[in-house]
Amino acid sequence: MDVQPSPTPHPPPTVQQFTATASPWRRVTACCAGLLLGGVSVVVGCRAADVDGITPVPQLLAFLPWLLVPAGLALVLAGVARWRVGVLWALVALAVTGWFVQPYGAQSSPGRGPVVAELRVLTANVEFGGATTDLVEAIRREKPELVYVQECEYTCSSALAREIPKALYPYRRVVDSGGAEGSAILSTLPLRPAPGIASTLAMPGAVARIGDRDVRLQLAHPLPPVPGGVDSWRTELAALRAYAADIKHQPAIVAGDFNASQDHAAFRAILDAGGLRDSAAVGGAFRTPSWPSGASRIGTQIDHVLTTDDFSIRSARFLTLSNTDHRALLVELELHRG
Repeated sequence: MDVQPSPTPHPPPTVQQFTATASPWRRVTACCAGLLLGGVSVVVGCRAADVDGITPVPQLLAFLPWLLVPAGLALVLAGVARWRVGVLWALVALAVTGWFVQPYGAQSSPGRGPVVAELRVLTANVEFGGATTDLVEAIRREKPELVYVQECEYTCSSALAREIPKALYPYRRVVDSGGAEGSAILSTLPLRPAPGIASTLAMPGAVARIGDRDVRLQLAHPLPPVPGGVDSWRTELAALRAYAADIKHQPAIVAGDFNASQDHAAFRAILDAGGLRDSAAVGGAFRTPSWPSGASRIGTQIDHVLTTDDFSIRSARFLTLSNTDHRALLVELELHRG
């Protein structure tokens, strides 16, 4: 009896072989899947490589969780087209994207030693002063000890001086300027001057006396990564990274509109350099969008309150203010003796 040799398994067809042999509608469907997967792979690949890339990658990285949508659609298209390589590619893209959706950095909030002070910190981008009225109401209602305000132009700084009594917030670090360049730090706690960070949009600094400890305060507001402005965005985030490295072994609160999310390598470098933790991620508001405020679900979190591990983070929540494209962020902290 003749023994027939077992058939040799054939490898899955390459893209070229598939498009050459498949029917026209399957070719079109597979090509659509390939285009979607190509775009997703470039962005997720930059995330995996810990780089921000060039336009449009930095802009798309801000919305990385939403890449699950085109990757999922590509999986469906590849399945309909019976393109096995495409199905595998889509599954890998979904798995890698899902992995990076998880919080970055330390998620515990231990603090060290006994608690010496409890405080609330509020940060708000009021968009050229437009949300100043709502900000004043939020300050009166929430009574934060520290307030960081971005895009506080002349009418905003005047309103804060007029509507927020010096008796309640006697300590202030205000940079008066027009447009988006003005900024302010308001405090119920004693402040003394400290160098800020050189930048296009004002980023003032201060030192607060909280309990029996000196705490470094730094407002963050680097330029956004608009097309043509990515290099400036990187430069100013690098300045924040250098600041974070300098204060690594000191109590510090760095807060504001970072124009960057945890999916940007330049932002993660700030966390790593200073051993900082993102209050929203630890305090229960991870991935809650802060911009654009008009989108209830679709958006990105670029407004942050970062703290050293001298603080434990009790809670974090976002507040909606009218006439601004950002949500404000309110966090409750405890400072430990260390």
